[in-house]
Amino acid sequence: MMNKLPPLRTGKPRVEQGYLQPLGGLGIPFSLIEGAAPGPCLLVTAGVHGSEYCSIETAVRLLKRKPEEIKGTLVVLPILNVQGFRQRSIYIMPEDGKNLNRMFPGDPDGSTSERLAHWLVTEVYPQVDAYLDLHGGDLDESLAPFTLFPSGCERSRALATAFGLPVVVAAGGEGYTINAAYRVGVPSILPEVSGNGLWGEDTVEEMTAGVERVMHHLGMIAGPVKQAPEDGLQVVTMWVPSAPCDGLWYAAKEVSEPVAVGEVLGEIRDVFGSVFATVRSEKEGFILYRLTSLAVNKGEALLGVGTPLAG
Repeated sequence: MMNKLPPLRTGKPRVEQGYLQPLGGLGIPFSLIEGAAPGPCLLVTAGVHGSEYCSIETAVRLLKRKPEEIKGTLVVLPILNVQGFRQRSIYIMPEDGKNLNRMFPGDPDGSTSERLAHWLVTEVYPQVDAYLDLHGGDLDESLAPFTLFPSGCERSRALATAFGLPVVVAAGGEGYTINAAYRVGVPSILPEVSGNGLWGEDTVEEMTAGVERVMHHLGMIAGPVKQAPEDGLQVVTMWVPSAPCDGLWYAAKEVSEPVAVGEVLGEIRDVFGSVFATVRSEKEGFILYRLTSLAVNKGEALLGVGTPLAG
């Protein structure tokens, strides 16, 4: 068990694998694959949300890459939230009940998720040239494939375009893996493929193909790579309404359906059918993802509405 990553660039082809213990009680698997030829260092993480299995399986398969296949260095942390993975938790780290992907840039004196975020931001991100944080639609959400990138970062947008999913989301706000990486100068994206914790060969292959297109874009692997679908790329912003109360959630829209301003997106009711809240869209666009759980708690995200950007 190591408390920090090995040197990322030695100039010699190698594979190093094992477990990192950046904090007491955490054992995070890692793989470092360095090619014989120099090139960029790409960080790939998965399992920030421990039940997003499509992304985790994609990262696990990346561990099989061989030094002779790549230029530069590939660093893979396939399950960051190990206890969340083991316990099949939704979003949170069981150690502190917090969503790791809201804790960045973290706090060295905070709870487990805050300290883990701080370790990534201070010890890992500054050593890499690009970052992919793979996600896969948690146990309670369905989605249409999309890639988030930090709004205003053209290098990140280029990575998102290279990844090749049909929708690219310009994301703002703080607390997220990719925004924290952007703050320290690392272009970064967060692709989402699959949903409801499901994974299969089709979705894993879709995500793997995206990773390979990014590696080709960075000059880490030679072509050819599987071409992205040619339907055209949509660049959107995303509006995410949260539940105003506890109750039972009844969505009125499915993933990819169009919505108009003022249109009903769903209702929150009690078990007797009384309507506690009617949620209407503040934006025109289409549904990127939605909560599939019947149970909903106040403050939880209900869905995401994507609104196309001009240009």
